[in-house]
Amino acid sequence: QVQLVESGGGSVQAGGSLRLSCTASMYTYKMAWFRQAPGKEREGVAAVWGRGGGTRYTDSVKGRFTISRDNAKNTMYLQMNSLKPEDAAMYHCAASDAVSLSDVLRPDRYKDWGQGTQVTVSS
Repeated sequence: QVQLVESGGGSVQAGGSLRLSCTASMYTYKMAWFRQAPGKEREGVAAVWGRGGGTRYTDSVKGRFTISRDNAKNTMYLQMNSLKPEDAAMYHCAASDAVSLSDVLRPDRYKDWGQGTQVTVSS
């Protein structure tokens, strides 16, 4: 089991930026960011895999968010720019060696999760 710890959340105005971090207790091939707003289902935001850093994004964040990882530190990042009020949510990271590439943004495919970090965006 992988332990995951997120950090970097906070409160910003629309148009602002935040950088989230997720540090894992060990290297895991695939890592991903998910978010869940009150009353909504958890949704996949971005995923990164492998040491070469393949990535995938949900359409609503393309061009604004960038996912990356530092394998030496077992840490994944999510740089969030041009934040919108609809980006506000609890952001969780997840990790798995088993999920297929076609399912990297499906939350039901992950077993190991962090506790989350809150992102608030005011208009």
